[in-house]
Amino acid sequence: MSADGLFEDYEARAGRLACACPEDAPRALRRPIGEGRLAGGFALVVLAQALTLGVLPLAGAMLAAGQSYGPVPLGALPLAAFLAGAAVASLPASFLLDTFGRRAGFALGASLGVAGGVVCAYAMTVAALPLLVVGAAWLGAAQGFGMFYRHAAAFGAGAPGRAGAVARLLGAGALAGLVGPLLAGGAEALAAPYTFAGTLLLAAIAQLGALAFAVSLPEARFSHADLTVEAMRAATPAAGVPRALGWRAMAAPLALGALAWGAMTSAMAGAPLSLAGCGIGVPAISGFVAWHVVAMYAPALAGGWIARRIGAAPLALLALAGCLAAAAMVRLLPEAAGIVAAFLAVGAGWSLATLAATLMLHERGAPSRAQLALHDGALLIAALAGALV
Repeated sequence: MSADGLFEDYEARAGRLACACPEDAPRALRRPIGEGRLAGGFALVVLAQALTLGVLPLAGAMLAAGQSYGPVPLGALPLAAFLAGAAVASLPASFLLDTFGRRAGFALGASLGVAGGVVCAYAMTVAALPLLVVGAAWLGAAQGFGMFYRHAAAFGAGAPGRAGAVARLLGAGALAGLVGPLLAGGAEALAAPYTFAGTLLLAAIAQLGALAFAVSLPEARFSHADLTVEAMRAATPAAGVPRALGWRAMAAPLALGALAWGAMTSAMAGAPLSLAGCGIGVPAISGFVAWHVVAMYAPALAGGWIARRIGAAPLALLALAGCLAAAAMVRLLPEAAGIVAAFLAVGAGWSLATLAATLMLHERGAPSRAQLALHDGALLIAALAGALV
């Protein structure tokens, strides 16, 4: 955009100073969104998530040795701490990303993940369950920041390309599931005889890679692509710029997303232990968890196309129904093959339901930072409840 165009209503004359940034001029995000770097950082965040979620239930059970505190088994505490850390971090993450920009926000989250992974790995070498819980909470806080990658992609795309942008970002997470088992096997071999220490240290390294992607992002705060100067000048009263998202409009996407997250973490907490009870070894369980992660993100690549054809709300309802049914089967089926199939189905249902709920949220208006924090915090609280059920 030329300077002449920007200042066409601000004619300079002798004795008058022309402001370089007129007070009433639109000042929205003009820098490129760095979609490839967002996808790379998100893929490494998902890799850390896959490695962490695959071992925390087993590591907690190993260190707790069957102990419980009332109705809650102590072995469930590391996974619960992971989810609680993510829920607690969601509110400050939203405000930090808006105030200091996504580069600083995502870098802070990844830094917490690096520290958490190192603490968890050390906890496994000294067999300290409380230390494992602390490190898991830090890793969870990193995931709380990482959840906002999908909102960054949605904010950076205009309305016509939003479904594709979010779908491509979530699809990048599928790469994590493909390489996770290979990397985890080598890490465990190097860290022997300390079980799970290598995998958790690898999660810290993945977060370090996410940190590198984060600091390379162009400086930008969360902003809606429809609020660029060009879009605001071209807007008509009918098309207008996006209205603010009403609080009531959040109810449906929040409820659909929360139910999907609760079902997913219920399956994530139960499937590894159920498979171990069927005589499946730890390497095989890690592989099944990795394929579950692939199922959590790969369907999103087609989800954007499906959402454009049938609508985000119908897609969310159909995906949620499948996710809930599969989560019940994970708990009820007695055979390993059936558990694995249901486990993968839960991941696919969660993927499409989360994508559709995110699109519903952004289609209904431009959400504020407080609304994003409330939405993602509610999803993570539901996830925590699902893990403890």
